Amino acid sequence: MVHISFEVEHVISVGIVGGTGYTGVELLRLLLRHPQAQVRVLTSRTEAGKRVADMFPSLRGHTDLEFSDLSLDLLKQCDVVFFATPHGVAMQHAEELIAAGTKVIDLAADFRLQNLEQFEKWYGMQHSCPTVLKDSVYGLTELNREKIKNAKVIGNPGCYPTTVQLGLAPLLKAQNQLINTKSIIVDAKSGVSGAGRKASLGMIYSENADNFKAYGVAGHRHHPEIVEALENISGQQGQFDQFIFVPHLVPMIRGMLSTIYVDLTEQGQQTDLQELYQSFYQHERFVDVMPANSSPETRSVRGANELRIALYRPQPNKLIILVAQDNLVKGAAGQAVQNMNLMFGFDEAAGLNGIGLLP
Repeated sequence: MVHISFEVEHVISVGIVGGTGYTGVELLRLLLRHPQAQVRVLTSRTEAGKRVADMFPSLRGHTDLEFSDLSLDLLKQCDVVFFATPHGVAMQHAEELIAAGTKVIDLAADFRLQNLEQFEKWYGMQHSCPTVLKDSVYGLTELNREKIKNAKVIGNPGCYPTTVQLGLAPLLKAQNQLINTKSIIVDAKSGVSGAGRKASLGMIYSENADNFKAYGVAGHRHHPEIVEALENISGQQGQFDQFIFVPHLVPMIRGMLSTIYVDLTEQGQQTDLQELYQSFYQHERFVDVMPANSSPETRSVRGANELRIALYRPQPNKLIILVAQDNLVKGAAGQAVQNMNLMFGFDEAAGLNGIGLLP
């Protein structure tokens, strides 16, 4: 008698707190196509009892889920809970959830900054669980893969910081000092979905359409996050204090393009930087190093968990790095799912094989 064994694919149960914002619905869009994840709980402070498909018609025929009030008892039954909430929500509940064996992935800033002083300065609130923060892992997947695999709490990176870190990592991880770390300038542009879905005057159509502006020039919340991350990547403290970061708002919905200007050292000038980037990212499924002098476009990654990089050498001692991503996918929900895949031993690309929507 022959015994045929069928290996049943392990399916995890997922909770999403804050399912009505852009990153919440983006998470849902990705997870509904994930072969090993089932969204069981979807909370909303304002829409409890409402069917998700009634609010987001794009999900009609794909889910029967209803929004519910935040219930920790329900969330504790999930294997993992995503917080797609304003800053300060995840840290109120993380301790209780991890005590119950539930993993936490926060898409806000509660677990991004290890420096409590900086967190309190930029987010205007006290951190409510510093011990959990200490054990949390910063979820820049390509750079922290091994730590993420064993993490209980993930601080999913900000959208701008994702582009800057992946844009600079090959240079900062090189054995030799290839760039002057004190003169980095990042000029970044984002679509308006990065500001979230809450109604505000600055976000209405007539304020944004047919308009272009810089914001947060005197200081932006992502600045300290980028500096802390670059110090961790390079292993050099205090080298990025003069780092300049200027974000801009572009009148489009999705997309982010960061232009990074760096000064090369003597050794940097003698290095084949195109080859450096290509070999650094050669095994990465979601980082595309384009041929030299290409121009990555935001529309080439719209809806996809991909980040594209291109390099320019306008002068022997200057390097320009262009980085494009979808701020809601690789810059937020897609990267969060990538991290979830690692935490549960799934294929890292599970649920993330969508191709950018162009035109």
